[in-house]
Formats: sequence, C-alpha cells, structure tokens
Amino acid sequence: MRSIWNGAISFGLVSIPIKLVNATESHSISFRQIHVSDGGRVRYRKVCELDGEEVPAAEIGKGYEEADGSIVPITDEDLVRLPIPTAKTIEIVSFVPAEEIDPLQMDAAYYLAANGATAAKPYTLLREALKRSRKVAIAKYALRGRERLGMLRVVDDVIAMHGLLWPDEIRQPEGVAPEASVTVREAELDLADALMATLGEVEIASLHDDYREAVEAMLAAKTGEGFEPAEAVVEPAGGQVIDLMAALESSVRAAKASRAGGSGESAESAESAESAAEAEVTPIRGRRTPAASAPAPKAVGGKKSTASAGTAKKTAAAKKTAAGGKKSTATAKGAAGTKSGAGARAGARSTKSASAAGAKSAGTGRASAGGATAGAGTAKKAAPRKRSSA
Repeated sequence: MRSIWNGAISFGLVSIPIKLVNATESHSISFRQIHVSDGGRVRYRKVCELDGEEVPAAEIGKGYEEADGSIVPITDEDLVRLPIPTAKTIEIVSFVPAEEIDPLQMDAAYYLAANGATAAKPYTLLREALKRSRKVAIAKYALRGRERLGMLRVVDDVIAMHGLLWPDEIRQPEGVAPEASVTVREAELDLADALMATLGEVEIASLHDDYREAVEAMLAAKTGEGFEPAEAVVEPAGGQVIDLMAALESSVRAAKASRAGGSGESAESAESAESAAEAEVTPIRGRRTPAASAPAPKAVGGKKSTASAGTAKKTAAAKKTAAGGKKSTATAKGAAGTKSGAGARAGARSTKSASAAGAKSAGTGRASAGGATAGAGTAKKAAPRKRSSA
C-alpha cells in the first residue's frame, strides 16, 4: 500500500520511524456530469478572475482571504517553518482506557507501518505495551496543513491510528431530544429487551452495500443494451403508531419468524393465525334461543307434582276433621258419617286421576295446576251434599 505521510512516533525519548497508510477505501460509484441533450461531458475549469484564463494545477497555490476580500499568499515553505513539533512527528501525550473515547470523535483511520529495519524493535515494543495495558494512546500530529488529534490502538499485529475531532468540534445536542415528557412502562421495556434478544447479533463481515450492487447490475445491463427500467416497489409508509405494545409484540413475532428462516408470507400467516387464536366469541346476554326454552315443561312438571301432593294433604286433613265431628253425634249419624268419609276418599281418588289426565292432555304446568285446584274444590263441595242427603 502506498504511504501518504512519512514521519516518526515520539514515545518519550524513543523515536519510531513510520509510514502512514490509509486503512479504509471507498467503494461508492461516482458519476460524471453530462449535457443531457447530447451526452457531452461537463467539466469544471479553474479560471483566473483577473485575466479570465484557465489555470493548470501546477500554477495553483494557497491564499488566505481577509475580511476586506484581499488575498494573502501562503506557500508550502511557510507551513513547514511553523514552530510546531508535530510537523513530522506523531507525538504521544497520554494513555487512557478506550472507554473514555467518545465514538463521536472518530474520524479517518490509518495504519502505521514500521519504516525500516531499525524501527522494528521499538515498533514491537509499543505494540506489546498497548496490548498489555489495554489502553489507547492519545497523540497529536500534523497532516494536510493542520494539526490533528489521533488515537493509537492495536489491530491484530499492527498499530492503527484513528483521527479524532477536537473536543470543541463536537456540537452539543441542544434541542435534539424530545421536549415532551414521556413515561416508558416496564412492560414496554421488557418487550423491547425481548425484541433485542430475538434480533440477536450479526456478523459485520456479512453486511454489504445493496445499493451499490443494484447500481452495478443496472450499469451492466445498460452496457449490454438489455436494460429495461422497472418500477421500484415502494412500500407504503406506516401511519402513526398508536399502540406501542402491539407494535413491539408484532415486531417480536416477525423477528422470531425471520430468525426461524420463514418467509414473509409464513410470518404473516403465523401472525394472523395467532391473532385468530387469541380471538374469543362473547355470547349476547338476555337473549334466549328456542333450544334453551325446551326443558321448561319439565320444570313446571315439578310444580305439578308438588301441587298434587299438597291437594292430597288438604283432602286427608279434611277427612280427619270430618271424622272427629261425627264421633260426638249419635250412632246412626256416625254410621252415615263413615259412609260419607268413604265417599270422600273415592272423590279424592277420582280428583287425582282427573288432574293427572288433565296434565297429560294440556302439556303445560299451568293447566295441570289449574286442574288440581279445580279437583280440590269439587271434593270439598261433594262432601257437604252427601251429609245433607244422609
């Protein structure tokens, strides 16, 4: 790899010659500006404002513009003669735990390569010291016309340096957080934790740029003159989330289905099946069906038997009362009362059979009860008539 800067690491009184190499590269696809009507390339030309002539790159220098618009020329020699020790040196100023570095300060990344055989020993010493201490080195260096802040750490067997932004270059997040007061329930946090656990971890090496691959495929098809632009499938934007709990539960279910290797259709069917399983049918109260009213005659029938039993008890009591009154009279009248009691028993039997026949023919409890009442009344009327005839 080609080095972009040569210098040394200043580690106390130890100096380590190194070469600075870019640790990252961009794979993004760049486009040229063209004239739409004829496809001609559109270029930027650097033109001098005084004479209107195009200026080649070799004749372009640096200058500082003052408030009144005047330009102060600055040469490379002026920058080299600046009284700063970091012009050609990466000066380590301290060692701190890696947790103290805010990721917001991270900038470009570089590899530091040992420059020459004499640099191998001190380079290895610094690398192993960083490994054992589990700390990172904070350093200052100059690159591309300005002094910068850097962080040195070990990556495999190489010392890497991350450019850091100065603390005053990090903006404060004022007015970014929601101003409204929001309360998060424990149940919502539990669902969020479940979703995080379901999504699990991912291998960073397995991630790739889908947009770049799609652009490359389009360019390959256009080059082969077989490209037909297809309408992009844009999913409708979701509305406002009203029920956060329901959204979290659906996300957990979808994540579980995705982790299980199911397709989108299977996940959707599983979700609909689960929703259907959770649904319950609630009957409407206060409404009776014909089937529910069918057993009603049996319940009324119970009342019929109770009424018949009550009628029989009343008849027996009437017989005992009549018998008691007849004992105090003459013997002839007692004989006549005995005949009358026998007639009352016969009348009661006929009343009971008539009530049962009436209940069977009517088929309702009320008709049976009415027949029993009528029979009892007939028995009471029949007894006096037989006493008067005797």
